[in-house]
Amino acid sequence: MDLRVINVLYLGRVDYSIALELQQTIVRLVKEGRISHTLLLLEHPPVITTGRNAGAQNIVVSREFLAHNGVELHETNRGGDVTFHGPGQLVGYPIFDLRAFAPRIGAVDFVRKLEETLIRTCGDLGVVTERIPGLTGVWTQNEIPGKIAAIGVHISRAVTSHGFALNVTTNLDYFKLIVPCGIIDKPVTSLEQEMAQSHLSRDRKLPSLEDIAQQVARNFGRVFEAQTLWLDSLDALLSSAPPVANTEAPANQDVPARAPDEIRRLAGEKDIYLA
Repeated sequence: MDLRVINVLYLGRVDYSIALELQQTIVRLVKEGRISHTLLLLEHPPVITTGRNAGAQNIVVSREFLAHNGVELHETNRGGDVTFHGPGQLVGYPIFDLRAFAPRIGAVDFVRKLEETLIRTCGDLGVVTERIPGLTGVWTQNEIPGKIAAIGVHISRAVTSHGFALNVTTNLDYFKLIVPCGIIDKPVTSLEQEMAQSHLSRDRKLPSLEDIAQQVARNFGRVFEAQTLWLDSLDALLSSAPPVANTEAPANQDVPARAPDEIRRLAGEKDIYLA
């Protein structure tokens, strides 16, 4: 059996536009078969992003207010609504070729595996979390569940992009600028806040963002049944890609999928937007 390898790269703080361009480059290399599955882990300066299902009303302040307070605004092709990224939040971009997994992973299964990875990571720190049927992401088991991690993905010709955001020490006041993911009746929370309130973890020290990135990567390896290969630099990743033959890539005739059954059937053939 072939050994499945996930390249892991921790980039620290990266502007959203730069990270988006990097994702696009790695997606192309993965589609061409020139590099293996790759997991980018990083944090962003303050930025609000909108997915394909975003409602304009879910940004509750003006663009001028955002600009004045140093918060960027980006439209994206991921699934989902409006979310915030910022310092103290671990963002993960898994760029995987789902066709390379045996048995092959469907789009919905991929999202469930992302949730499982984050549930295990929170559990490692004594924070008990769960899924909520009908709501993508990871939620605390409080009387009123709090969203501790958001997920929004794009899948094109079976290659994934975008991913998840896990609130670690995030300033939760930023979420007052939006209706997070369009959900008005559940709060947003963080590992820092939950650990301070939990009898299981209140006496534990919250690890650094990079240490939590390592825990997330280990759990990716367990959930996706793969070996994780930590790389020291972006150059180490990109230089591993062999030259590509001068052949024209097939035309991309991707369109959004609509329903879960259709998503499972069409995974790898059409663009999919999930949150």
